[in-house]
Amino acid sequence: MAVLQQEQLVGLLKQYEEEMIQLRRHFHENPELSFEEIETPKTIAAFHRALGHEVREGVGGNGVVAKLVGAKAGKTVALRADFDALAITEETGLPFQSKIKGRMHACGHDGHTASLLILAKALNQMKDNLAGTIVFIHQHAEELAPGGAKSMIADGCLEGVDVIFGTHLWAPTELGKVQTAIGPFMAAADGIYMKIKGKGGHGSNPSDTKDSILLAAQFITNLQQLVARRINPLRPAVVSIGHIEALNPFNVIADQVYMKGTVRTFHEEERDLLEREIEELLKATCYLTKADYEYEFRRGYPPVVNHAAETEHVMASARKVADVEAVEFVDPTMGGEDFAYYLEEIPGAFFFTGAKNPQWQEVYPHHHPKFDIDERSLRIAANVLGQATLDYLANDR
Repeated sequence: MAVLQQEQLVGLLKQYEEEMIQLRRHFHENPELSFEEIETPKTIAAFHRALGHEVREGVGGNGVVAKLVGAKAGKTVALRADFDALAITEETGLPFQSKIKGRMHACGHDGHTASLLILAKALNQMKDNLAGTIVFIHQHAEELAPGGAKSMIADGCLEGVDVIFGTHLWAPTELGKVQTAIGPFMAAADGIYMKIKGKGGHGSNPSDTKDSILLAAQFITNLQQLVARRINPLRPAVVSIGHIEALNPFNVIADQVYMKGTVRTFHEEERDLLEREIEELLKATCYLTKADYEYEFRRGYPPVVNHAAETEHVMASARKVADVEAVEFVDPTMGGEDFAYYLEEIPGAFFFTGAKNPQWQEVYPHHHPKFDIDERSLRIAANVLGQATLDYLANDR
């Protein structure tokens, strides 16, 4: 039975691959930002209703949850895909480029959604031989903290669920590879927001000022010493300043400087330490000229921590998929993901599906205006998630 199910899944996903690609392109052309998703969840809900699935809309905000009940009793597996876009103007030049300036699917969520929808269609045709229930979690607002996962969980998306699996189409990884890690896989993603409040003045008379730009430069340079000298080198951490703003004429010393950055860690000890010590460093820097400051440390998503048995299960299932050329356990990445919240509630695993076209000479990273994926990765992602689901339900029976 297991082999027959595997062959049926492979055949159905191949049959519907063109529909999967067209769905991805539809979502790509019509991106919607985090917490502003309106048409995307309507399209998702309509797709599932046409399949006869039980559908709940507005879950935790803009989320959609659909349920497929097999012919026989068994465990319940949840599969999650996110569907929000980013505030980026697309520069790919693709024929299905975003129709909306300043909005772009620059992270692969359009592909996540399309692959899960077609997987749902394939599994629906196999329901007479399924022992158990499959819950399809279509999540809004992954890109913007506090994210959609937490509110969807609070609204009951995991009720009755025994295990959850999810994947991210990963552009830096070659097509045909599936990658993950047991335990910590993706980092906690926190934000730091700071303002140095000095005393402005004419550039020709610096002694009569408190130069906030100079203080900011000293602070940013010294900030890296916290990672280099205060954090155990065997416990990864990253602190990066991504935004600095001091709008003045060329001959005016800035009164204020505003900075924003990100902090990435895997353990609460380092997270707590950096929250305290970044402020201490900022305070000490400002003390040099008796300047003042404002500081906020906003906790974002916790680290993605995969459960051991479930991760081994997914990777064993991936090895059965013909298009998967390599199954790899890799070092954790400093990227963040609110899939972490699901794994804090129930067992599960998150993995990367390689989406790098081997013919591309230049691969643009996630969140880049020229970001793209090899669309063959959609079917691979659906196949691995589907195989993991079938194997889990079959093992339970």
